[in-house]
Amino acid sequence: MITRQRLAAGVCALLAALTAGIAFPTGAVADETAEQAAPKVELVLDVSGSMRARDIDGGSRMSAAKQAFNEVLDATPEEVQLGIRTLGANYRGNDRKTGCKDTAQLYPVGTLNRTEAKTAVATLTPTGWTPIGPALLKAASDLDGGNGTRRIVLISDGEDTCQPLDPCEVAREIAAKGIGLTIDTLGLVPDAKTRDQLSCIADATGGTYTSVQHKEELTDRVGQLVKRAADPVVTPVAVEGATACTSAPTLKSGLYTDREEFGQHRYYRVDVKPGQELRASVSVAADREVNPDYGVLLRAVTVHGREIVRGEAAGNGRTDVISTGLRYPKAKSDDENTPAETVCLQVSNSFSAASGVKTTPGMPVELTVDVVDGPDQASDVASFGLGRGWWLLGALVLTGFLAGVLWGWVSRLRIAVWRTN
Repeated sequence: MITRQRLAAGVCALLAALTAGIAFPTGAVADETAEQAAPKVELVLDVSGSMRARDIDGGSRMSAAKQAFNEVLDATPEEVQLGIRTLGANYRGNDRKTGCKDTAQLYPVGTLNRTEAKTAVATLTPTGWTPIGPALLKAASDLDGGNGTRRIVLISDGEDTCQPLDPCEVAREIAAKGIGLTIDTLGLVPDAKTRDQLSCIADATGGTYTSVQHKEELTDRVGQLVKRAADPVVTPVAVEGATACTSAPTLKSGLYTDREEFGQHRYYRVDVKPGQELRASVSVAADREVNPDYGVLLRAVTVHGREIVRGEAAGNGRTDVISTGLRYPKAKSDDENTPAETVCLQVSNSFSAASGVKTTPGMPVELTVDVVDGPDQASDVASFGLGRGWWLLGALVLTGFLAGVLWGWVSRLRIAVWRTN
């Protein structure tokens, strides 16, 4: 009996794995073959007076940052173009207006000369203010140009002291430009306000926030982020959706970014030829406080507004991102001259802003479009999602049946022998 149960469980597990593998095929990936420019990274270091504090492994925050930089510079991949920018490193006075302009490029973004970069870092001394917002704007300008990965790594131990230029709003403005720039932040022994501000900066651009208490943590994390820039990625293309299908931009397979206002509709057009399948997905990021109860809708409609297929997702409470997707196979045609069908993708959201929250710029939207060849034969899309896996299913069922018969015959033989004896 136990053996039979194990056999049945094994067959069920194989069937489940088969069904999952075939029913949910690997997602479409945008074309990554296009030649990418060299990845660029700029390390932005806070050199304000508070970096003198000696609370990281018995040493100052500044010494921990210098040690981390030296080790990271040694391990930076050859293909990464790296630069270093400081904030609060030069002005020692009390004039706020002057102090909030105190950001400078210590080492230009380009091919790394490790000796020169280390020498420049060694000269730093904790000095002045904490103009994070202005430093981020300048760093974004330093990394301007090219289509490769661009990353800012901000290391700070305190809040920005140059309000009302809110660094979180600066990060959102950078993200709204659609240039594919990511900001990662690290907080050195941060308090709650510093942690909230640095987290907001990172969230606005899809980056990460890390709290750091020890030298080794700082070195490891900065090193990871620099190396991550060298990983091959698909660079999103900025696109501006329209308020109607007739004026929408035509997209090809790829990854796109846009901004969408609260409760707004955005349209994009995709041409699908007979025998092709359209696969699309959308993610809307709630990069600010929103009210509970929200949803995202992705519809594929004809140019006349008739719905073809839809994907939707909803939730309540607090979320960072909500996603949905759809698939639309276009049947083959016997006429080789049949034109492509124009499909309109409509992206809608039901988010609403919490009291006192700014509604502009709109929330980040990431849209993936993939147009692939459809199935060759009808059997490829057989019922239950098994496709051509039916032959394996039949083999498994037959094997299970034969094993059951064999085990039953052996069991009866053993019982007969026992009774005889």
